[in-house]
Amino acid sequence: MRIVLGVSAGIAAYKACELLRLLTEAGHRVRVVPTPAALNFVGAATWAALSGQPVEVSPWESVHEVPHVRLGQEADLVIVAPATADLLARAATGMSDDLLTAVLLTARCPVIFAPAMHTEMWEHPATRANVTTLRDRGAIVLDPASGRLTGQDSGPGRLPEAAELFAVAQRVLARGAAALVPDLAGRRVLVSAGGTREELDPVRYLGNWSSGRQGYALARTAAGRGAQVTLVAANTGLPDPAGVRVLRATSAADLREVMLAEAGTADAIVMAAAVADFRPAVRSDSKIKKSGAEPDPIILAENRDIVRDLVAARRRPGQVIVAFGAETGDMLANGRAKLARKGCDLLVVNQVGNGLAFGTADNEATVLGADGVEVKLPRAPKDEIADAIWDVVAARLR
Repeated sequence: MRIVLGVSAGIAAYKACELLRLLTEAGHRVRVVPTPAALNFVGAATWAALSGQPVEVSPWESVHEVPHVRLGQEADLVIVAPATADLLARAATGMSDDLLTAVLLTARCPVIFAPAMHTEMWEHPATRANVTTLRDRGAIVLDPASGRLTGQDSGPGRLPEAAELFAVAQRVLARGAAALVPDLAGRRVLVSAGGTREELDPVRYLGNWSSGRQGYALARTAAGRGAQVTLVAANTGLPDPAGVRVLRATSAADLREVMLAEAGTADAIVMAAAVADFRPAVRSDSKIKKSGAEPDPIILAENRDIVRDLVAARRRPGQVIVAFGAETGDMLANGRAKLARKGCDLLVVNQVGNGLAFGTADNEATVLGADGVEVKLPRAPKDEIADAIWDVVAARLR
């Protein structure tokens, strides 16, 4: 695929070097188009050496090739990382005073902006208006990550890690022409991921094998389809997906509290987390030690069903609620019973155990609908499974 990697003048430009490496190693032909000021952070020689392509910043270079038109016309994807407040403003107003902004006007392929700037700049009404304008035109503008910024400052405005930006780019390319109209643009989605932990004592817990990969894939692909995504992560250890707001939870009770607090503004809720059905009825305040005698039995108490509580609390018209069902027996029969019991709109049911689903890079599932719809998803990487699930959800949101 032919990719234009735009780089604007922010300190995070050095991270784009790693993104460039990932894109070229995946077999893509990448043309780096920095703004003139971006060369103050990373020089043209670095971009040329890493990409194997010439580097130009002005439409007056290589005029015979008409680069300001040709690059945009031929690209399969344009990704700008970092996208500064200045670049977003110029793109939103249609300025074309350098090669990169000219390419943005001529591109007829999907365009991704990965903003990076100080928190105050990201939160300024002018920047927010420019982001809204670009999103309304069909561009994918990822929300920045939160973390350490220049100097001692910290907060929203950090460029997501290169590996996560690469993952978004790959999914957008995989969707082809469908990515030209981000079908989740303007939608707010809430996704849970990972496995909850129920404490026995200060050092032990009851848990499960969920890695959180499927939930993270759902969050990542939703962001790549234009959604504003909140991910509630339970004990995953995975890097934050690009363009996603991440909240943390530990136990089933924690997860329930956060999900119910966030659910009111969501157009779609996907409960991909593996939630413990039970917790110890009593938690020891000190470590349980061997005594030579038979240990006391662990008495379990049942946790609340978070999906049923979300359904009961639903007040937003048209909200789509999706649950997951991990099964070891008759998958479809158990799934249909669970769908009826929970009262949600869709249930994604999959076989687990013996090396299936938990901790793996791929998955296989069936989506069951309360209206009788049944969509089989053959074994595929989890990002592809996530996109297939969003296809079903997006159809219902329309």
